Amino acid sequence: MIAKLSGRLDETGTDWAIVDVGGVGYLVHCSARTLSALGEVGEACTVHTDLQVSENDMRLLGFAESAERDWFRLLTQVQGVGSKVALAILSALATVELRDACAAGDAASVARANGVGPKLAGRIVNELKDKAGALPGYGSDGGMAGAALGGVSRAGGASADAVSALENLGFKPAVAAQAVARAQAELGEDAAMSDLIRVALKKAAG
Repeated sequence: MIAKLSGRLDETGTDWAIVDVGGVGYLVHCSARTLSALGEVGEACTVHTDLQVSENDMRLLGFAESAERDWFRLLTQVQGVGSKVALAILSALATVELRDACAAGDAASVARANGVGPKLAGRIVNELKDKAGALPGYGSDGGMAGAALGGVSRAGGASADAVSALENLGFKPAVAAQAVARAQAELGEDAAMSDLIRVALKKAAG
């Protein structure tokens, strides 16, 4: 199994990236949060990976930190949650938000993700609720990737409020989360919500 890739970020799309490792380009499907944490095209990057093989497909999933990969694997164990839905959840919620939502039985927060209805969200929190205390939050690697992913993860913080504000303006959760993550990377962790919203709107519109 391919567990990790270290190379150069060659190209990105809405939910994927190509990592060039020694001249070989690996297509990895990613959450919006991982894409925002990988940096700019041409820069060195490292992604933790999970290889999924089905009867008709073989897909490599990429994650900026191992905690996100752990959550992906847990989510896909829930009936009705495939890789696409799991990535949508990880785009809408940082790992610490997801952990807290499951611990609190907060299905409404999980239902913010694209393609996740109230019934499926309820199943997710019910199945993972008892495990939430032992599940990883953000930043378990202790590196910059954890900080970048955790920046939008503080429940009730300015970044989380900014994400909600963009969603209320009609932006999809994944787009809002990525725009706010990029805005916070530019402005710093202590940025005010109004500044985050202003910069994130420009990045989301661009």
